[in-house]
Amino acid sequence: MNIFQEFHGLQTRRHFFGTGRNLLGGAALASLGSAARGSELSYSPPGPHFKPKATRVIYLHMVGGPSQMDLFDYKPVMQEWYDKDLPDSIRMGQRLTTMTSGQARFPIAPSKFRFSQAGECGMMMNTELLPYLSQKADEICWMKSLHTEAINHEPAIAAMQTGNQITGRPCLGSWASYGLGSLNEDLPTFVVLVAIPKNREQEQAISSRLWSAGYLSGEHAGVSFRSGADPILYINNPPGVPTAIRKRTIDGLNALNEINYAALGDPETHTRIQQYELAFRMQASVPELTDLSSEPDHIFNLYGEDAKKPGSFANTALMARRLAERGVRFIQVYHNNWDHHSNVGGRMPDQCKDIDQPCYALLEDLKQRGMLEDTLVIWGGEFGRTIYSQGGLSKDNYGRDHHPRCFSMWMAGGGAKGGAIYGETDDFSYNIVRDPIHIRDFHATVLQLLGFDHEQLSYRFQGLDQRLTGVLPARAIEALLA
Repeated sequence: MNIFQEFHGLQTRRHFFGTGRNLLGGAALASLGSAARGSELSYSPPGPHFKPKATRVIYLHMVGGPSQMDLFDYKPVMQEWYDKDLPDSIRMGQRLTTMTSGQARFPIAPSKFRFSQAGECGMMMNTELLPYLSQKADEICWMKSLHTEAINHEPAIAAMQTGNQITGRPCLGSWASYGLGSLNEDLPTFVVLVAIPKNREQEQAISSRLWSAGYLSGEHAGVSFRSGADPILYINNPPGVPTAIRKRTIDGLNALNEINYAALGDPETHTRIQQYELAFRMQASVPELTDLSSEPDHIFNLYGEDAKKPGSFANTALMARRLAERGVRFIQVYHNNWDHHSNVGGRMPDQCKDIDQPCYALLEDLKQRGMLEDTLVIWGGEFGRTIYSQGGLSKDNYGRDHHPRCFSMWMAGGGAKGGAIYGETDDFSYNIVRDPIHIRDFHATVLQLLGFDHEQLSYRFQGLDQRLTGVLPARAIEALLA
């Protein structure tokens, strides 16, 4: 018995009939000429349920959990609480991580940084470390009452990216790819960029699980671009291999994959064919994309001196604009070292210097090009930080543990309501007292901006209609929409 006979002998009845259906499609596909192959294999997205306000997304994820009370959640009363214990009436027995649960006391650590009012909207924020971003206060939708159940990084990042603490689900970028499809067939629909922070004291792991397509077809997974001269491994021809030979090789591989599909009916075989073809087209499109020499001096001045340094956040922000400009649907950017268990006084200035001017520049650049109106820019982490200090405490330095009960994020462009300040926390930035935003609500709101009812955007898997927002209650928050 050969391997094909063995495979068919082990099939369930349901899979047998499904394979039979696919075999008919495979036979029809095999009868088509190679000129028609690309159109037959192209993906047809379900499309939006109503007119979208955002056609593309740039999601800036600050890995580690930025400290909300040191950036956007102004708590002046805490200055009077310096080194006093967090009241039990505020904590209410809430779960702590093992990094601070054994502390003898929980001393309050007020923010050491200067806050002031930004914009006509009156947003109180850290203008000392974010002087550029504060100039965009009236164009930004401020969300101060995010919350999640996850208290450790891996499940928290998974929940923020995929809607579930357990990895293996499609991420937000994959859902956008699945629902809306591509805007440029010569580039991936979903691209991932990882920026390198200047300060690298305490970085968290970043893995491809975060941009997985999960149970969706593999074509909806994020494609990671590296910094430097070779942004995608193995995309360039090996030495001595001309383009014509590379094309013949890909055609041969695709012919073998079509035979494999006809025999087994695995839809991922079609994904493989499409990805080989995309990789070939990207040999021409990627070098032009990543060549910044065409950018004028005023653009580098706008993004800052680091914009010419591959891998810097400024360089990555500029690259995100170039990707969006060329029709990439979803650009996911990760910036590490926001896990401030210690040395907030030393690390927060470095982190803010990395992102302040580039974030301002990205919004201004998109606006000047007429792209901000339909490009949604998102900034935030996976959870917040505690008002009490982890480890030693002084007026100038302290640490902060993980805090899932409340944290801040912001959005701009793409239909988000500029100048809106939504949600409120207590004086300790510990509990939400008005307008909570669960991450399911955040996801539902982003999908709404992309033109989707989050309850209707689903994918049949394991007998269930799977959704980004899951089965628990979620709502798009109208107050965040322009």
